[in-house]
Amino acid sequence: MPPSKIEATVPLSGFSEIADRFDLCLCDVWGVVHNGVAAFGGAVEALVAMRERGITVVLVTNAPRPAAVIEQQLDNFGVPRTAWDAIVTSGDVCRALIQARAGKPMFRLGPDRDLPLIAGLDSPETTPECAEYVLCTGLLDDETETAGTYADLLARFAARGLEMICANPDLVVERGGRIVPCAGSVALAYEEIGGKVVYAGKPHRPIYEAALALAQEKRGAPISRARICGIGDAIRTDIAGAEAFGATGIMVLAGIHAQDLMETSWDQRHGWFARQSHRPAFALPHLVW
Repeated sequence: MPPSKIEATVPLSGFSEIADRFDLCLCDVWGVVHNGVAAFGGAVEALVAMRERGITVVLVTNAPRPAAVIEQQLDNFGVPRTAWDAIVTSGDVCRALIQARAGKPMFRLGPDRDLPLIAGLDSPETTPECAEYVLCTGLLDDETETAGTYADLLARFAARGLEMICANPDLVVERGGRIVPCAGSVALAYEEIGGKVVYAGKPHRPIYEAALALAQEKRGAPISRARICGIGDAIRTDIAGAEAFGATGIMVLAGIHAQDLMETSWDQRHGWFARQSHRPAFALPHLVW
């Protein structure tokens, strides 16, 4: 992607300061709305307040599972249905990619909790030696493994020229205060040895197109890109993706970059943003109203 067009990031104390600029909020989930263990009350209140003021809220997540699974997870965390209008996941986009390869044997790399992703699809699983492509939804044990754990396996795939579908482009995610690796880290390692990867999810355009289509259906009218914001905690996916889509990127500092951003001054934060590939238009420590 090209370098960021944003020259300076504006600090916010709450989203209400800029709410009147937007008709649609594309909001990340993990790291913004919850941390994998509990929901963030301030973020939930902010999303509810957005909708009360006429902003359509579409939750856009790189979770490699269908939207219905994320909906249930949010219910379990106590996030009310009044906090969002629709949910789009990289799992939804990924299912379309798998359907396009119907009948082809694949090797699935990832935990069984991601099995809903392929439910009902013609996607026969097989061994690494017999696979015609690879579906990566994550690491088998993201508490103990890294992408390096799979170096030999990835080398065998690359030698055969197998294409990998990455169901979650995130490199890492915060889980209860810990940073754990995601499928994106495996996909990046595969690309680094010459492997071909097709990504579902942020920062790639299809997930944004799907989210915009749902929002326009909900509102019954077109939405200008200038009236769209993308909120997230990751430069590489949330901010880069929003900017490439023509939306306004808003950074939550207390996510995966918290170690670099939370215990620093705004001068230091501006310096950090300047060193990144993309810069958010606005930033705030936590999503609050």
